Amino acid sequence: MHRSLSGGAVPGTAAADSGLMSIGTVLNVLRDEFPEVTISKIRFLESEGLIEPQRAPSGYRKFSAHDVERLGHVLRMQRDHYLPLKVIREHLDAMERGEAVQLPAVGRQRDGEAVVEASDTPTAARIGRAELLAAAEVGEQELQEWESYGLITPLADGAYDAEAVTVAALVAELGRFGIEPRHIRLMKAAADREAGLVDQVVAPLKRHRNPQTRAHAEARTKELAGLTVKLHAALVQTALGVRLP
Repeated sequence: MHRSLSGGAVPGTAAADSGLMSIGTVLNVLRDEFPEVTISKIRFLESEGLIEPQRAPSGYRKFSAHDVERLGHVLRMQRDHYLPLKVIREHLDAMERGEAVQLPAVGRQRDGEAVVEASDTPTAARIGRAELLAAAEVGEQELQEWESYGLITPLADGAYDAEAVTVAALVAELGRFGIEPRHIRLMKAAADREAGLVDQVVAPLKRHRNPQTRAHAEARTKELAGLTVKLHAALVQTALGVRLP
């Protein structure tokens, strides 16, 4: 019998069958806490062995309450602790066995592998190339094309910022409407100019000798970035004469 990640028992199969959920229902449940989660993300986590949903005779995935709880823990550890999936899987498996485990933090990457360190300060989340391809559900040729247009750029060590998954997924989605990477690079250029403006505003704070002032610069950057995104969306809606939900 599975044990829940909070320590309680998960109902057996016979009792849980009536409560099985479709992937769309799971998405709606998770989006309250994780608004950026997608069906592709859930499928990717399944492919990585983080969850094992049942399959209906028709082939559709059916998720139990235990699957949803486990997904929530995975997404939370990615968001809050920047952990690689291998570490998350080992941590959750240990929890389900009833073992007391300490949550590690990721400090750096070496040769594409995450190196786990004890740290109270989380660092920027990174993923490898294979993980990016799987999460965005795209091929190597597509990723190479996007990189040639500067839409996605690897870091110095060959890994990628976790936000690259979102960019890749959106570029792929726009492609289904006939919007090609050569068109999207115009959006990238505009985004770079907006980022440059924000950086210009906060640059004096970043250079300050006081650590608290430098920390304030990061908060100010996030605030300005949020305002910039909202303004950009509003301007696009105004130009198109539509209102997005």
